[in-house]
Amino acid sequence: MAKTQTAFFCQNCGAQSSKWIGRCNSCGEWNTYVEEVIHRDNKHDAWQKISSLLPKPRPITEISSEVQDRLNTNNQEFNRVLGGGLVPGSVILVGGEPGIGKSTLMLQIALNLPLKVLYISGEESQEQILMRAKRLGIHNPNCYLYNETTVQNIARYLGEMEPQLVVVDSIQTLTTESIDSTAGSISQVRECAAQLQKFAKQTHTPVVLIGHITKDGMLAGPKILEHMVDTVLQFEGDRHYGYRILRAMKNRFGSTAELGIYEMTNSGLREVSNPSEILLSQREEEMSGISIAANIEGMRPMLIEIQALVSSAVYGTPQRSTTGFDPRRLNMLLAVLEKRMGFHLGAKDVFLNITGGIRVDDPAIDMAVIASVLSSVEDIPINHKTCFAGEVGLSGEIRTVNKIDQRIAEAQKLGFEKIYISKYNLKGIDTARSDIEIIPVARVNELHRFLFKLR
Repeated sequence: MAKTQTAFFCQNCGAQSSKWIGRCNSCGEWNTYVEEVIHRDNKHDAWQKISSLLPKPRPITEISSEVQDRLNTNNQEFNRVLGGGLVPGSVILVGGEPGIGKSTLMLQIALNLPLKVLYISGEESQEQILMRAKRLGIHNPNCYLYNETTVQNIARYLGEMEPQLVVVDSIQTLTTESIDSTAGSISQVRECAAQLQKFAKQTHTPVVLIGHITKDGMLAGPKILEHMVDTVLQFEGDRHYGYRILRAMKNRFGSTAELGIYEMTNSGLREVSNPSEILLSQREEEMSGISIAANIEGMRPMLIEIQALVSSAVYGTPQRSTTGFDPRRLNMLLAVLEKRMGFHLGAKDVFLNITGGIRVDDPAIDMAVIASVLSSVEDIPINHKTCFAGEVGLSGEIRTVNKIDQRIAEAQKLGFEKIYISKYNLKGIDTARSDIEIIPVARVNELHRFLFKLR
């Protein structure tokens, strides 16, 4: 018998050490190293068993250059985030908070596909999954449910069934007999993911892995797990809202700028084709501190509502609180208002909120943030038929933004009457043919004068 080999792994970042150490040199966490068995079989015998199954090297000139068609998931939001659909042989990792809807999303996609799908669950019984399927109201005889956590047993059924899509819920519940450690450990997650990745590449079958996340919001397991897979999707949202956002954190076959928006209902996740319907609130009267920004996420234009509240600081240190917006960016914009326009905001509390529970990184919403802050300071509402698209520089200039035509077209489609853009974005825009009034501005003081000079 070969001697059992063990190593110590950090349960937070996956770093490996030959001995136990109190503080991880990689992530800095304390008391996270756990001893795990990494191998107990004869290495040479195991290699001889699989050597005959390995693919042989081929010259690059003999490899076919035909592009394989993507698999349509019949879910437009999911297709958009992936870049057009499932790529044969790809491995996709879907992560998110507990109860956010990861299993519901993947079961809904599996039931809607006209292909043979194997849904492997190590967390729920077949009866529990059936209850969710009945709630979704979808019946598909091509979707097979399988409760198993051992990779060797899963591999046997994969060879017999030859499915066209495999969903694993979740990767942290799988174990392999070659490693003597508990499910969810660093070694088990890494080895199980590697075997599923090998199956996907050799059979050209897409595999979707559902993964857990840590208390810090990071994907649980070793960091190498994210490097092994082709696509990493993050399913996020506020539990107090009914809306969920699917983002691509990594995508070898498409852009990471796209996002999908869903609404959680009693009958499953509903695709939101027009995001502006959830990001613009309906109000009967105009209120100060509210502005509308023409935002772009990937290739999709959307209009979002920005709310700002500026009030006198009750305590000595003024507060700067943001929801869905970078607080450092807000501090920069407030400094521009104070330096370039003379507004004394150093003794003011400033609160900023992006409605709908989403997070926005597009610099084109800077002008809308400035407008909402100015509206709250002056206590004068902005016309709800007015929107903004422009980046603000440190000298107070309004800089150009990309895809301005799409932003103007989206605002026009939703019935807006005015849109403020950078003066330097006018090139190539036919203002005479637009039904919406385009107002160019060059600096933030011009924006203030245009918005409040007649009030």
